[in-house]
Amino acid sequence: MTTVAFVLVSFTPDAPAGMERATAGLAAGLAALGHRTIIITAAPAAPARYAGATIRRLTSLRVPWPSDDQTLRATITAAADLITAELVDIYRELQVDAAVYVDALWGLGRIMPATIPHRRVLVAHVIGHQEDLELALARKPDAVLVPSASARAEATARGFDTTSWQILPNPLLTEPAPPNRQDRTRLRTDGPIRVMARPAPEKGILPLLAAAGDAAVRADRRVHGTSGASTRIEVALAKAGFELTIGSQDDTITRCTAYCDAAGISLGDGLSWDTAPRWLATAGLVIVPSLRETFGLVALESMAGGTPVIAYRTGNLPALIGDGGVLADLEAGPRALWRAAWQLRADPVRYETASRAAYYLARDYRPAHIADLLLKVVS
Repeated sequence: MTTVAFVLVSFTPDAPAGMERATAGLAAGLAALGHRTIIITAAPAAPARYAGATIRRLTSLRVPWPSDDQTLRATITAAADLITAELVDIYRELQVDAAVYVDALWGLGRIMPATIPHRRVLVAHVIGHQEDLELALARKPDAVLVPSASARAEATARGFDTTSWQILPNPLLTEPAPPNRQDRTRLRTDGPIRVMARPAPEKGILPLLAAAGDAAVRADRRVHGTSGASTRIEVALAKAGFELTIGSQDDTITRCTAYCDAAGISLGDGLSWDTAPRWLATAGLVIVPSLRETFGLVALESMAGGTPVIAYRTGNLPALIGDGGVLADLEAGPRALWRAAWQLRADPVRYETASRAAYYLARDYRPAHIADLLLKVVS
């Protein structure tokens, strides 16, 4: 049995963020394989256990929630010695064999202790700020992991030596049941188009909803609806424990609300990690409007339920989605996403092919399988 500690100061269950969900998925996969996991977080709402992992609260790091990069960076710098000492105490107390720092900044990679535990792994889910990654790499981790080839290519373009960096894809948190083909046939014509995102600029939600109000998009929406009604469009937005600047998420949600009201789109709060996969699986299509994406967990979760995905050809999304949906050029803008959605709904053969491909492609990301890949790095 190996004891693995994940360090992610923003970790809390149901957070609408890929790093958090991926960490929970790895914890669940390791638990299924018989290993012991600890998640170290500073988030105030974290429970004592989740996904088979023990959760430890880091008391030496005190920041407002939600927080932004600048605030967190300043706090870590000021309290670095206290935070490092607390991490060392936790590792010794729980006899940790390997520590996985789930980001250079938010995973405390920039201050990782130098000699404990036996294996120290840095994960760069996003390449992030140059200063944070440089400091983390200067700590000489035993391995550096990225979630995709596109993330590694971005780091290379930024001047980092990525020769030894390895790819560890994000896992699903749960293994979905196979989609019911009769239900999927019905969802193609009757199911809603759904979007699940957090209100951040890189997620592309504002331009997508703004375009939904265009006359051409409204007309297509009526044409491709059923029983004389427009196609249902449903959006779930939830704030994360981190944001670009304090208050930016609230501002984005306010603007999204106005766009949705004008276009007759249903806007709801974010979903729990338990309910999100079912919500995505019962959509006719899922649009992922991200302007850049180092992995794409919402796309993967949609595909796992057999739901085809509409997305831009950017970052890791082309490699992830493959034949499991339709990709539009980023330069074509959000209207191209809406057009792709209507065209796929109108083509039953292409839709069925995409649905089947989506489900089987997602099988490669089962939690125990990805956790086993991690074990080969930390063992």
